[in-house]
Amino acid sequence: MRVFIQVPCLNEEHTLPLVLASIPKEIPGVDDLQILIIDDGSTDRTVEVAAEFGVTHFVHHVRNMGLARSFRDGVDYALRHGADIVVNTDGDNQYPQERIPDLVQPIIAGEADIVIGDRQTHKVAHFSPFKKLLQRIGSQVVNFAAGTDLPDAASGFRAYSRASLYRINVVTQFSYCMETIIQAGNKRLRIASVPIDTNPKTRESRLFSSMGQHVVKSAEAILRSYIMFKPFALFAWLGGLLFVGGLVPFVRYGILAASGDHSNHLQSLILGVVLFSGALISFALGVIADLLRTNRILMEESLERVKELQYDRTTFLT
Repeated sequence: MRVFIQVPCLNEEHTLPLVLASIPKEIPGVDDLQILIIDDGSTDRTVEVAAEFGVTHFVHHVRNMGLARSFRDGVDYALRHGADIVVNTDGDNQYPQERIPDLVQPIIAGEADIVIGDRQTHKVAHFSPFKKLLQRIGSQVVNFAAGTDLPDAASGFRAYSRASLYRINVVTQFSYCMETIIQAGNKRLRIASVPIDTNPKTRESRLFSSMGQHVVKSAEAILRSYIMFKPFALFAWLGGLLFVGGLVPFVRYGILAASGDHSNHLQSLILGVVLFSGALISFALGVIADLLRTNRILMEESLERVKELQYDRTTFLT
């Protein structure tokens, strides 16, 4: 059993030693434990610090590519080098690396495909009440879209089995956290949650510049992922609302006409026709999107087979 612990880094020379020093040297049930540093365009001594700690696995970006791309490239490297489990932690020492054995055990035991560290955000001292509320709402929205019941959907402290990574395809450019849960939930992968306590805050987040940007970007990622798996449901709701809205002016026109009001209410009929047309278009788009979803599922199944062939072959060669 080979486990790769990947650490995305952007100028983490001060906090990376804390992370590397706290990563367990041995894990029960794991024969080979490797550390992978994803250097996302660092301009400080991040790489040198990692090398001083004996790290030999690196993925280098010549410029900052973002968390989602770093995760994707790290997973690709780990799978090409024979990883059976990939653990993701952060370079800012937010997460308790000593709990990594607790993340991988459910996968080793065959009880889960993905394990997520629950930060118990209501207990995090440096989270404001507003941020705690947003975290709770965000997790509820993701759970609705994924059909899951996870307390902390935004946590980046995770472990993935090799098989689950074959089935997950990260397409967002912001953060993989929400998207991978929605994909995993809709693909019926087993997701477990392990309560953890986070370490004291070391710096501000570099993923977003403001809470507003974080909310907008997260909402975009969630909506895009939801549409990928349940497009007809979204367009059906929109079409239903437009249909009900279109009934209102027609009913109004009928009531006025029945009451003897013979004034020209053509605008009501025009509005009703416009809304009914919008409803028809929405239902048509829903059917088309659902057909595209079916085609995407077939393509993803083919991609899964390609990944198995690709990574199994590179693992054999290495």
